[in-house]
Amino acid sequence: MTGTRRGVISDWGGVLTPPLPDGIQAWLRADRIDIDHYYEVMRPYFDGSVPDNPVHALERGEIDTREFERDLAALLRSTHGGPVRAEGLIERMFSNFDPVHDMYETLRHARGSGHGTALLSNSWGNGYPREHFAATFDTVVISGEVGMRKPEERIYLHTCRSLGLEPEECVFIDDLAHNIETAESLGMTGILHADVESTRRELSRFLASEGERERQPA
Repeated sequence: MTGTRRGVISDWGGVLTPPLPDGIQAWLRADRIDIDHYYEVMRPYFDGSVPDNPVHALERGEIDTREFERDLAALLRSTHGGPVRAEGLIERMFSNFDPVHDMYETLRHARGSGHGTALLSNSWGNGYPREHFAATFDTVVISGEVGMRKPEERIYLHTCRSLGLEPEECVFIDDLAHNIETAESLGMTGILHADVESTRRELSRFLASEGERERQPA
């Protein structure tokens, strides 16, 4: 049913930032790293074909960011013939993930209308623009801080509980289809993010009006 959801859970990278490939490729060019080789190296980690996946371990906070940086730098190939600098690699990787202020404003509007709002993000030990979080979110769930990652069901349920809501009462926004699929399997309403305007339109269809919230049992 439309117009009945009471909470909004949003991803960070690719939703509250420009598309992920844009930021990653800006870093690769700035660090003079072979772009094609980077994607070749990373493909097994993203398609799930690597046992004991270090990316998944990093996202759960099970390995140290500096250890991951050293291991990743050793796998990458520079375009200048020298080694890829490991120290600060993650910080540089995420340095172009600037806030999409219109998307933050969309979530602040939902919160101002009485809906619960949450951030749910898989972290690589990177920093976040937390100065925007207090005005936007009721709760912030970072994978490395809670020892869980998307698309594990338990992190979605944990986030819903943090809002005091059931999955069926929540809208989940993400730019990755497999993360949306898990959310929907739990009863959440998924929005696959492509741009601010389409997400804003979809969100307005699903959020309960103030009058509808007042008529719903506590």
